[in-house]
Amino acid sequence: MSLQQVLQRPDVWRGSHSPETPTIATGIVALDALLPGGGWPANALTDVVLAREGIGELRLLLPAIAHLSRGDRWIAFIAPPYIPYAPALAAAGVDLSRLLLVHPRGRAEHLWAIETSLRAGACAAVLGWVQDVTAAHLRRWQLAAEAGGALGVLFQRQNIPHSPAALRLQLAPADGTALALTILKRRGGWPVGPVRLELDHAVAVPAAAGFSARDMQPRRAAG
Repeated sequence: MSLQQVLQRPDVWRGSHSPETPTIATGIVALDALLPGGGWPANALTDVVLAREGIGELRLLLPAIAHLSRGDRWIAFIAPPYIPYAPALAAAGVDLSRLLLVHPRGRAEHLWAIETSLRAGACAAVLGWVQDVTAAHLRRWQLAAEAGGALGVLFQRQNIPHSPAALRLQLAPADGTALALTILKRRGGWPVGPVRLELDHAVAVPAAAGFSARDMQPRRAAG
């Protein structure tokens, strides 16, 4: 492999320069300005480390989800901790007919569902909530997202320092409806943050569109 071919690989960091990769606008001006290409890395994996679930993390993805749901592919939510509140999603412009909710039975099925959804090519976006995964899992899912042309976003509490995801974020609650966002890893740039994001001003959707106990219905166990 030539040096030029190596430099064109998306997983090779080149300081302030990186090969152009497709992106999907976040719809949040302050966040787009921080991300290479001005948006979520398309056909790739984004790893989001949460202080806890239910801090409004879904609102970061709503504009992109709404845009992608207007296509002919699915938007998959895999093992969400709460049942998404349909009226809030619809108010944000999400086409509910393109939404899939997947509640795996057991860990093996959970891991399989994420990889299969990313790789199959039938999903424009796959959002998965995971626990106790390794860098090896993330590497498989990154390759699956590339193969399936999907926007993959994983929400988890653990911070995997050597995650192969194209983008790594850390989210924590701030006062009011704001989030404190830290960019742990981005292609072609240094880490950034924490940065305060005022989501109610950045995203023109109801506050109920985030995951929270106030806005969502707890998922009942099957059986």
